[in-house]
Amino acid sequence: MKLSRPLSWFLLAFGVWSWVIWITFVKNLWKDGSGLAFDDEGNPTAYFWVHLALAVVSFLLGTAIGAIGLRGLRALRRTS
Repeated sequence: MKLSRPLSWFLLAFGVWSWVIWITFVKNLWKDGSGLAFDDEGNPTAYFWVHLALAVVSFLLGTAIGAIGLRGLRALRRTS
């Protein structure tokens, strides 16, 4: 299956965007001062673990989608 050039670029951009967004989210989660992510003693709460799991899954999916886009662009370059 061949991907078009615009679709390949879209997938690659989606992968990069996913990393940028979720890295920012994890940094903000780590610095949380509202009491949601960490309790009074500084221990992580369920909120922290659930959102960290969401971030990790999103990193993995963003990486996979970006890799598909990159492979599509490389395949198009070889055929040109």
